[in-house]
Amino acid sequence: MFKFHVQPDSYDKKSRYRFGRTLGAGTYGIVREADGPTGKVAVKIILKKNVKGNEQMVYDELEMLQRMKHPHIVRFVDWFESRDKYYIVTQLATGGELFDRICEQGRFTEKDASQTIRQVIEAVDYLHDNNVVHRDLKPENLLYLMNDSNSDLVLADFGIAKMLDSKDEVLTTMAGSFGYAAPEVMLKRGHGKPVDMWSLGVITYTLLCGYSPFRSENLQDLIDECSSGKIVFHERYWKDVSGDAKDFIGRLLQTDAEARSSSKQALKHPWLSGVSATDKNLLPEIKAYMAKARLRRGIEMVKLANRIEALKMQEDDEDEAPGQADVPANAKAAAGDALAAGNTARGLPSSSSAGSPPGGKRTLSSIAKGAIFREVVLAKVREMKQAEQTAKLEEEAKGKASMS
Repeated sequence: MFKFHVQPDSYDKKSRYRFGRTLGAGTYGIVREADGPTGKVAVKIILKKNVKGNEQMVYDELEMLQRMKHPHIVRFVDWFESRDKYYIVTQLATGGELFDRICEQGRFTEKDASQTIRQVIEAVDYLHDNNVVHRDLKPENLLYLMNDSNSDLVLADFGIAKMLDSKDEVLTTMAGSFGYAAPEVMLKRGHGKPVDMWSLGVITYTLLCGYSPFRSENLQDLIDECSSGKIVFHERYWKDVSGDAKDFIGRLLQTDAEARSSSKQALKHPWLSGVSATDKNLLPEIKAYMAKARLRRGIEMVKLANRIEALKMQEDDEDEAPGQADVPANAKAAAGDALAAGNTARGLPSSSSAGSPPGGKRTLSSIAKGAIFREVVLAKVREMKQAEQTAKLEEEAKGKASMS
């Protein structure tokens, strides 16, 4: 029996967009590329049932994005909603993630790194001036707008960012990504703007040597490691890196949030001028880092596919026909597209989107279960092959590093 559902007024905007490939999936939905009135855009589609009782987080993200106007922050374009989904439209960054882009270059020096980090800190400084804490700074959220060599770097994904009611407000919820979250976040203590500066310290360290300053694989060990206050600059990898770079990192990776450099202080640091930065080529180390990261992405393919399948099963036929394009028919292909685009969401709540077959309400039939099982097995086989390829890439990278 046909049921007539009244859509919100803003739903009319949906007809202006033609949805394309999946860019990623998060806890609350999926992110898709789309063609709209202003050209190609990214559309974050959030299932309302997944944020039931926490709708304020969506409104907060919308308010923040609409306020933020900075060359190094992804630009808000539009928003609309249906009976069961929210749609947030933003500028589409097509130039790739920071580390992926670096690997495509023939050379990347410490001076290049200092200017790259300067762009990120300028964006963070703007956020902090506007009482916004991003809380999920990591390389995957640093994107180039275009493929052009002079393209700006932009900060993306404000899914867990918070706008402070006052400069003294303290946040208490645990948020961030493993390996980049500040000690006070992991210890569930009150936190604020300094958490972004800690994450920047981890990013800068990794950018200069090709590995993280904190390498523990379980939460308690990571907390102990981060809380120790010991930052090691291994001679083999750091001997040709300037003292200013190490000092800059040391000021950001302070376990005491009060002692950590603020964005304003960091911008004044001499390393960001590029004068003292060396011409050492960092590419061999970064390529070795990315070889390991690609292995992690192989594993993430399975997780992403399962997440998209789960979201597909949650879908209702509440929207009219155009809404059926919001979830992918083939989750594995969608996961593959997302990974090929280099935009797999691997963190806390960054919501997202994706296209699906016509038909009525979806149920997890035995056929669907079998299809999912086959896809996961195939992904595991691909993962093993990728692990072999990764090992080979690492050996090649190490060989080049020892020769440089």
